[in-house]
Formats: sequence, structure tokens, C-alpha cells
Amino acid sequence: MIDSEIRTGKITIPNGDLQIAVYQAQAASEGQFPAVIVIQEIFGVNAHIREVTDRIAKEGYIAIAPAIYQRQAPGFETGYTPEDITIGRTYKEQTTASELISDIQATINYLKTLPSAKQTGFGCIGFCFGGHVAYLAATLPEIKATASFYGAGIATLTPGGGSPTIARTADIKGTLYGFFGTQDASIPPEQVDQIAAELEKHHISHQIFRYNAQHGFFCDHRGSYDATAATDSWEQVKQLFQQELLPA
Repeated sequence: MIDSEIRTGKITIPNGDLQIAVYQAQAASEGQFPAVIVIQEIFGVNAHIREVTDRIAKEGYIAIAPAIYQRQAPGFETGYTPEDITIGRTYKEQTTASELISDIQATINYLKTLPSAKQTGFGCIGFCFGGHVAYLAATLPEIKATASFYGAGIATLTPGGGSPTIARTADIKGTLYGFFGTQDASIPPEQVDQIAAELEKHHISHQIFRYNAQHGFFCDHRGSYDATAATDSWEQVKQLFQQELLPA
């Protein structure tokens, strides 16, 4: 049941000496709620990511979006022009898997301090580069449900170098849903096949969804937005979180 009344705000959470800026949204009503971490595209915690965070909160969750570029560019957010893409990719190239996982763990640790957050496991959703980071985050033991949207490079690389992120698949603890566009030039179909095969090989609870759409199809701020794919994938995400994070 959607609750139109939510509370939103910007805070910082500690990760050692680093203070991570986060955008948080949750129902205005009293009670305890499952929590979902929202991981940005290369464009920062921008208007689109805040809208997604609000949307998840309205479904009955605490939703929190940490700035994963905090080390590289505090306060960074931008749009979707070619120039924006260039700078966003520049910051992405400066990230490392260990730091990203550490920042997500710090976000989980913060959620554990909230009396309003259920402590039965957390959800994660990421888009674009955030879809790749969500796949990494899925290896954390507290993450029970992951929605990874068109994360390029999962099968071929990992942030900062080393074995491709797909090599960590066996460490995924919960359920993972992957969402891909068959017209996505940055993620060839054979890479999606590799991801699906690896999830199957390691008996990870999962579903892979493929849409006749381009990269970024969920984002209605982008020219590649596809309403059909966005609508269906949102229904799948709601099912995933309800199934794994909400009591029966």
C-alpha cells in the first residue's frame, strides 16, 4: 500500500574518517520498516535518484542513497548531457571495489542504529554504474535482496582493477534480480548470458529480465527511457522486496 506521506532529508554517516553524504526518505507514520539502499548512476545522487528513493519510501521502506563519489567529488550531481557523461565516467574510474563495498557496509551499519529500521536484512537497488556496485554489495551478508539495473562491466572488470566482479558471484547471500536492455550497447547479450550462467552455477536465487530497450531505460530523465520496460521492471522490484524484506 503506497503511503503518500514521507519524510526526507540529507545527512552524513561515518566511514572511518570519511563522512558520506546520504539522501534518506521514509514513511512519515510511526513504526518499523525494512530498509533499502539506493545506489546512484555515474551522475551522483541527482534528482532522478532522489525520486527513486522517495518512490521506494512510499512503498513502505526506509530508503537511503549514499553518495558513492564522496571521495572523488563531494556534493557532485549532474544531468545527462555528453559532458555530464564524461565527468561522471571520470569519477567512476577513480573508484575501487573495496572502497565502494566499505561505503555500502557503512550505510548498513548506520541503518542498524535506526530504531525505525527492521533488522531482518536489507535491500539494495542500483542503476548504471550503481547496478554494478549493487552486484558487489550483494556479497555482503546483510543484503537479502538486490535489484541490479544495467550494470556494465560485471562480467569483464571490477572498479579499481582485479578479477571481474562476476568472480564474486558465489559470495552472494540473498536473492538477485538483474535488469538489462537487449539494445544496450554497453552490455552485450553474451555478458548477460555469462551473469545468468554464473548465478545458476552457484545456486544463487535470481531472475534475469531482458527488455527490448536501451541502457538507462528506467530513468525518465534520459532519452533512452522506455515506459514499458520501466513499468514492468518496477513491478518486479516491488515483488522482490515484498518477498524478501516484508513479513509474510
